[in-house]
Amino acid sequence: MAGRNHFELLGLPVSFDVDPADLSARYRSLQRQLHPDRHSGGTDADRRLALQLTASLNDAYQTLQNPVRRAHYLLELSGVATDGEDTHMAPEFLMEQMELRESLADMHQHADPRTKLAELASHTERMMQEKIADFRHAYARGGAGFRTARNAMREMQFIDKLRREIGEREEDLA
Repeated sequence: MAGRNHFELLGLPVSFDVDPADLSARYRSLQRQLHPDRHSGGTDADRRLALQLTASLNDAYQTLQNPVRRAHYLLELSGVATDGEDTHMAPEFLMEQMELRESLADMHQHADPRTKLAELASHTERMMQEKIADFRHAYARGGAGFRTARNAMREMQFIDKLRREIGEREEDLA
């Protein structure tokens, strides 16, 4: 199993589209097979290998179940630099992100912060779905589409961070 990519490890085709139920079922099945407790009677080398394989399996599952991490991983598999010098983003997108963050920061000033927060969460979810569709389309084109896919993935990262911040604010209000 060493040297295999996350998709191969889980027996899935290399694709952005992953069925969450299938991914989970494959993960649980492999987890049962590879669990270190099943190798407790083996040699030290067997136990170490089982631990390494379990760690690789956990990393693969965590990566593939998250669309942002999956997009990043697919670009890396395709040889696309994802952390390089080209960090240009559309000014409109950046401006919208600033406005959304200001809205989140000013949440306590609203008469009904829970409702406003729910609206913000809904808006960011729609944005994420749009960027996922953009990524899916650009990645499927390959070649020249990879640059567009990389930009969509970066925007997905921004939106994902904002969603986490909204989630934290929701917990604070609970």
